[in-house]
Amino acid sequence: MKKVLLVCLAICALSPALYKTSAQDTAALTIELEPRLSGLSSPIFITHAGDGTNRLFIVEQGGRILVLQPGSTAPTEFLNIASKISSGGERGLLGLAFHPQFENNRRFFVNYTRSGDGATVIAEYRASQSNPNIANTTETPILTISQPFSNHNGGMIAFGPDGFLYIGMGDGGSANDPGNRAQNVNELLGKILRIDIDQPNGQIPYSSPSNNPFFGPTTGRDEIFAVGLRNPWRFSFDRLTGELYAGDVGQNVIEEIDIITRGGNYGWRVFEGTRCANDPLLCPSMAQIAPIAEYSHTGGRCSITGGYVYRGSRSTMMLGSYIYGDFCTGEIFMLMNGAQTRLLDTSLSISSFGEDEAGEIYVVGIGGTVHHIKGPQDTEPPPPPVINSAFVRRRSTGELLDPITTKNKGKKYEVVVRGTGFPPSAVIVSNGQELGTTGVIVGELIGRLKNSMLRNSGPLVIEVVASTIRSNSITLQIIDN
Repeated sequence: MKKVLLVCLAICALSPALYKTSAQDTAALTIELEPRLSGLSSPIFITHAGDGTNRLFIVEQGGRILVLQPGSTAPTEFLNIASKISSGGERGLLGLAFHPQFENNRRFFVNYTRSGDGATVIAEYRASQSNPNIANTTETPILTISQPFSNHNGGMIAFGPDGFLYIGMGDGGSANDPGNRAQNVNELLGKILRIDIDQPNGQIPYSSPSNNPFFGPTTGRDEIFAVGLRNPWRFSFDRLTGELYAGDVGQNVIEEIDIITRGGNYGWRVFEGTRCANDPLLCPSMAQIAPIAEYSHTGGRCSITGGYVYRGSRSTMMLGSYIYGDFCTGEIFMLMNGAQTRLLDTSLSISSFGEDEAGEIYVVGIGGTVHHIKGPQDTEPPPPPVINSAFVRRRSTGELLDPITTKNKGKKYEVVVRGTGFPPSAVIVSNGQELGTTGVIVGELIGRLKNSMLRNSGPLVIEVVASTIRSNSITLQIIDN
């Protein structure tokens, strides 16, 4: 993002130059924006928890995270840390990422600007054990990074397919990176960082993966994954390929899209996109990784908002296309096979894009809105299955096991689930393990238990899963025999 989210920057002077990869004006497909939420307070991100609940979580810059239930139009407060935060301009609560095992460990992480000194803080919180729609307010600080200026804070955090937490850090601010921090491997600013939050390093609540490019005795900070970024406000991972796409906000000429790779140098402050910028003597010798696409500041464009590679199942857009936008013009673009296309010109100041669990893409407007991107072939997904009851019985005789007691061989028993909306592809999941389905009739599923499932007392959590859609859960209790 530029210096200010709510108003245009003084540095947003437009350039008449148009680079060869600039976004074009001919739409390859028709999309529309379907309103989902309005009246929010400076929303800057939307995401999901990856826990099968299909909830959406909305981040407000002032310090609140809201949770929206499927089918609802009224989000509720999940977490409020406004008292900890310095908000305004490019500061505030800027990022949210749920642990890959959030469904079991309730851990999630935030990126915010600390009140008082303006430092970037990466911190851990946990959802309440008794109410998954409310977070505990106990904070565990993970990483704190000093900021020399109030802008270029980055803000994005996300877990990669490798299970590590990736953190986008701007160059520290002002203009043209006066401290040359993006190229300094002893600084965390102007970088993509990668840390392991599951493996503490002594008193440090995280460790750095050993294959990070500057890990160990090599000169440079262990946490660094890639260098030479100006302000990677939003980045995301392609669900299929695992590639990391970043929209890096430019100075006053070029906006760029990069594929971030381990150890890559993306050129700033020497290059702005493919343009030799601040240090012309260094340009010929720099081993810069060029952006895969860029566009110039024509027609009011001034600040890229990185988005997502579309992998949804509703045929909203072309599979494998990268969807992104410009904060200043409200345009939504598509990058496909190296060609940029403008899909829609909106009146929004686009602060972010986001995905739901099914891979459908949403657009966040800093003015207080969330829209779902809807395409011409877009079809509504089927409603989730509903479990009404479940019980365990002996497979050989059909005798009901009531109460459910510990047994040496759970495979002699099966669970019967009754409810509505079970498609032919539905399977029973028990305590996170998929059961072999032995019978499917209308309104009833039968799954064979595994040997280990009745050995110990405790809960037996039953769910029905069909593709990416998950039912409610029912908990049966196993007691000692």
